[in-house]
Amino acid sequence: MRAALFALCLGALVLSVGVAVSVGAVPIPFGTVWGIALNQLHPGWITPDWSPGRAAIVWEIRFPRVILAGLVGAGLATVGAALQAVTRNPLADPHLLGISSGGAFGAILALMHTGMVLGLLTVPVFAFAGALGATALVLGVARAARASSADRLVLAGVAVSFVIMALANVLIFLGDPRATHTVVFWMLGGLGLAQWQHLLWPLAVLGPAGLWIWAQAPGLNAMSLGDETAATLGLNPGRFRLAVFVASALITGVMVAFSGLIGFVGLMVPHLVRLALGADNARVVPGSSFAGALFLIWADTGARVVIAPEDLPVGVVTGLAGGVFFLWLMARRPD
Repeated sequence: MRAALFALCLGALVLSVGVAVSVGAVPIPFGTVWGIALNQLHPGWITPDWSPGRAAIVWEIRFPRVILAGLVGAGLATVGAALQAVTRNPLADPHLLGISSGGAFGAILALMHTGMVLGLLTVPVFAFAGALGATALVLGVARAARASSADRLVLAGVAVSFVIMALANVLIFLGDPRATHTVVFWMLGGLGLAQWQHLLWPLAVLGPAGLWIWAQAPGLNAMSLGDETAATLGLNPGRFRLAVFVASALITGVMVAFSGLIGFVGLMVPHLVRLALGADNARVVPGSSFAGALFLIWADTGARVVIAPEDLPVGVVTGLAGGVFFLWLMARRPD
């Protein structure tokens, strides 16, 4: 049963990638997409019957973008599932701890003040550093205030997030107005700058950190029942919650660094997965990863085609989908 479900999910993911790469301002046949991919991976297997321009569009532009969408969607949804369990807060999402605010601060600093001192990696590196700095600040505030409970950690994250966003707005105010459009587009979320060499970093973080979160499914189940119950089961609630927060910060920081601020994925997807698979985090965590990847791939595909040849920020699409979802959820559960 598990093998069949895994094969079904993998097939849906491969199909979604193929469709997402094939559509756009320049439509490319589905078969041609995979022909180009096979020819790039194993030159000589297929006799090319496509133009070099189409090959460049498929392999250099669309494939990295679609794969990055899948990695970011999987990462944000995994983090959302973990945070909702350890905080017992159904509204918890990857931006809960001020991580996204720190990433925004770093990206704005790079885009409007330092310039591209590290080339194309400047914005991701600065955003990642800002996200990790914000996480360290939240954990430092929580430790100084001896706040180990979920509610107090969340409050520390919200407070730090407001302070960092205020500083980010100061950077925007003092920066070059001509760069404001780029900053706004990044803050609304976008995957258009994806390149093959960029994919290593999200994959290198999501792989081990995501697997670690999945391995903690029994602890997440215990935490979702309350700190007292978790303690009776031999778990240290404060230490376990801190470890999950650090892993979540690493994943969110690197995703925000390469995609900008994309909301609602980590908030909405775990709810849908729980409706389909139940509350056991041994199923919810991997299910959220697959569903998050599929959701963001299709959301980015919609963002590319709705006003083609222009790109709509993918954060706008996820925000609309998330708002509609929660209206439906409220209507379904009026209590």
